[in-house]
Amino acid sequence: MWNRDRWREMFYTLSKNKLRTGLSGFTVSLGIFIFVLLFGFGNGLKNSFQDFFLDDATNTIWLYPGQTEKPYRGYKAKRRIIFRNDDLTDIQQNFGFYLAYITPRISRGALVKHGMESNNYTVRGIAPGHQNAEKTIITNGRYINANDLQERTKFAVVGRLVEQDLFQGKSALGENIDVGGVSYKVVGVYRDEGGDNEERLIYIPYTTRQQLEKSNDRIDQIILAFRPELGYAGAKEFEKKLNAFMRKKHFIAPNDQRGIYVRNRTADLKESQQFASILQLIVTFVGLGTLLAGIIGISNIMVYVVKERTKELGIRKAIGATPKSVVGMILHESVFITTVAGYVGLLAGVGTLAIIGDSLEEYFIINPFIGTNTAVAATLTLIAFGAIAGYIPARRAAKIKPIIALRDD
Repeated sequence: MWNRDRWREMFYTLSKNKLRTGLSGFTVSLGIFIFVLLFGFGNGLKNSFQDFFLDDATNTIWLYPGQTEKPYRGYKAKRRIIFRNDDLTDIQQNFGFYLAYITPRISRGALVKHGMESNNYTVRGIAPGHQNAEKTIITNGRYINANDLQERTKFAVVGRLVEQDLFQGKSALGENIDVGGVSYKVVGVYRDEGGDNEERLIYIPYTTRQQLEKSNDRIDQIILAFRPELGYAGAKEFEKKLNAFMRKKHFIAPNDQRGIYVRNRTADLKESQQFASILQLIVTFVGLGTLLAGIIGISNIMVYVVKERTKELGIRKAIGATPKSVVGMILHESVFITTVAGYVGLLAGVGTLAIIGDSLEEYFIINPFIGTNTAVAATLTLIAFGAIAGYIPARRAAKIKPIIALRDD
C-alpha cells in the first residue's frame, strides 16, 4: 500500500525532473489523443456511409412490372405486365406471416401551384407504410393514413423544399395547393435524409390518384417490408416464394427475366453490413497501431528513466532500501504519470471531436465520435502497459548490487 511518504517522495522526484516527467506524460497523452481522433474519424466515416447508402429501409422488397420476353401458357411475348389492387390483397392473404407492411406507389408528374408560385413536382400516390419504407420524417402535421385511403381524401404531404418553393418561408400546413388542376389540402410537411430530390416530392393517397384516373386500379410498383426477425435467409426465402407467386398469378415464365423485377434490399443490407465491418476493422487496426506506438514510446522512456536513475537507486539500496520498495517507487511514478496524462489525452481527444462536429461533412466524416467504453478501455490499456513498462526495467535495476550501481556513469 502506497503511504503518504511515498507520495511526497514521488512528487518531489517529479518536480526535480520536469523535462523527464513532461516527456513521459506527453507521450501518453499524444497516444490517447491520436487514438481517440482516429477512432472518432472512423466512426464518422461509418455515419456517412449509413446516411448515404441506407437512406431507405433495408427490410424491404420492391416489385416492378415489366414486359415479357417469352410466350407462356397461351400468352404472347412483349406483353406489358400490370399490377392492380388485387395484387396487394393477394400478397397480404398469402404472405401475412412474412409481412410487416405493404404499400403501392403510383408516380406522376404535375404542375403544382400556390398563389403566384408554381413548379413541376413528382406526385406519388402511396399508402401509410410508405413512410417507413422511405424513412420519411414528419416535421409538421401528419402523414397519409388509412382513413385517407378509405375516403379517397384530397390531402397531400409535401416535402420541405416544396414548402420552401411555394410558400416562401410560410407554413404550408392547412393551405391548399393546385396539383394538376385539382385542389389538395396540405396536412403534413416532411424532411428526408436522402437529399434535396427526396424533399421535392408530394404524397397523396393512392386511392385518390386512382379515382382521378377514371377509377382504374393500376399500380406502378409494390413495396413490402418483411419482419426483421426473419433475417437474411428468411428474407431470401420470402423473395423466392413471392417471385414465384407473382409470376404464376400474371402468367410469366419462370425463366423470363423481364416480366417482373424483384429488388430485395436485404442483399443491400448484407453488403452494407459487410462494408461497415471492414470499416470497423480498419478503424480497430489503426487504433491498435496507435496504442502500440504509444506503448512502445512509454516503454522506451521508462527504460531511459530507470537507466538515468541507476546511481540514485544504488544509493537507496546502499542505505537500506529493499528491492521491493525500489520497484514500488518506480511503478508508483509510472502509473501516476500514465493515468494523469492518459486522461488528459482522453479529454482533449473527446473535446476535439465535439468541436469538430459536422465541420468535416464535405470530407465524408459526419458526427465523429468514440464510445465511452472504448475510450476508457483504451486509456486503461495504455495505463496498464505503462505500469508494465515501468515494472520490467525497475525490477532489473532492483537486482543490481549497490556497488555496481554506484559505479554507473
